[in-house]
Amino acid sequence: MRALLATSIGVTCATALTLPLAAPAPAAPAQAPVAQAPAAAPAEPAGSTQSMPLRPLPEAVPRATGTPTESMHPSAAQGLLRRDSHRFSLVGVVWDDADAELHGTVQVRTRATGTTKWSGWQSLETHNTDHAADSGSPERESGTVRGSTAPLWVGDSDGVEVRVRSENAGPRSGAADTAPLPAGLQVELVDPGDDPEQPRAEATPATGTPATATPATGTPSAVTPPAGTATPATAAQPGALPEAAALTTAAAESSAVNADLAPLGAAEISALSKAESEEQAVVGAGAKPFVGPRPRIVTRKGWGADESLRERTFAYTSTVKAAFVHHSATGNNYTCAQAPSVLRSIYRYHVKSSGWRDFGYNFAVDKCGNIYEGRAGGVSKAVLGAHTLGFNTNSMGIAVLGTYSSKNPPAAAVTAIAKLTAWKLGLFGRNPKGKVTLVSGGSGKYKKGAKAKLNVISGHRDGFATECPGIRLYNKLGTARTSSAKLQGR
Repeated sequence: MRALLATSIGVTCATALTLPLAAPAPAAPAQAPVAQAPAAAPAEPAGSTQSMPLRPLPEAVPRATGTPTESMHPSAAQGLLRRDSHRFSLVGVVWDDADAELHGTVQVRTRATGTTKWSGWQSLETHNTDHAADSGSPERESGTVRGSTAPLWVGDSDGVEVRVRSENAGPRSGAADTAPLPAGLQVELVDPGDDPEQPRAEATPATGTPATATPATGTPSAVTPPAGTATPATAAQPGALPEAAALTTAAAESSAVNADLAPLGAAEISALSKAESEEQAVVGAGAKPFVGPRPRIVTRKGWGADESLRERTFAYTSTVKAAFVHHSATGNNYTCAQAPSVLRSIYRYHVKSSGWRDFGYNFAVDKCGNIYEGRAGGVSKAVLGAHTLGFNTNSMGIAVLGTYSSKNPPAAAVTAIAKLTAWKLGLFGRNPKGKVTLVSGGSGKYKKGAKAKLNVISGHRDGFATECPGIRLYNKLGTARTSSAKLQGR
């Protein structure tokens, strides 16, 4: 069991969120009775990130195939020779310039913790600059954002070796023949920490009255909405964690934006029937609310998000017109019990390694069909994500955990996409089988200001020249659209 780290002061209930934070009270007079010591601050699951700079590899390095050993130009390859490390479960490579692309291959191999067994070489997806905040947005221009590969889930490990090879690099290549590698390459080793409320080995993913979208003027805003009037959660309330009132301030704020859906501190948002979902939806004056039944959704509290990592404010746009489906490209070697750990690792990688304000996707889905709350701000609201470069405004991003370029996605994951989109798109009056016109913020595939006519449920590759969400998952989106529309009653 890894130690847990207390990160901030807790609040007792939702009422505390509706009041401004008060200055500390003056010290009690000497004759006053001694006050009882306050309870310890609530703990977040511990986690860590190790950063190791990459260096030019020796002149004789293996080719990407791992077979011959030949001399290369020293600028063509960088890496890290076999190295012991603290424990980690996810690995990625980052570099200084967020706009620079890595043209080449990135491979890693790792050693399982407490063994001498090393894995074979595994490739990381290098074209990850398209999963990002839009150019010109406050998040993109924050000065903290870096370029990055997709992260790879490798399981509990304590040793690593890395090699990065430039495109076209060969045994007789000179500097002019190879694509330059980005400056500031370093490997990031992420430990997700322990699962909340239970030992890591026994983690069980949790599993869905919509609030109306926060109105806006069409441009993203960064505001913290009022906490509402949620009542403190107790163990007797559905989906509530034991002692759920003992939340950090940031965790309570993150939970309070879902106050109309679940008790404060709940580990899940429970499912609703179609009739219940439609009754509570606000679609428009006189419009028939084609809203699918709300699915069960694991909250950020449920998967153990450390709310001290993200920016404290929440960013919104005016509506949700489309859903972009992604794969996380983190590999398929995880169990559904490990999905919360995978999410915490991606979250830490997005924020601490890549410099984003929060988890990039609005939702995530695991291979068993469990649905998870992603970026903070409220699952029923139009939260601005960082998932589809050029098309983050007025859209939502759904990441299926895994890599689906050559492996078919499980049917449960495709069904979960249909359930989630039937509900969430229905709240905003969208037909899952319909088309929508979006204005590009500049994506490489569409110039800034260009109008793109896309499916309401699109794959990432529809908005950007990328392999995401993998051809096998992309080919299942037609099924998801049809099922989603049926769930809405269309």
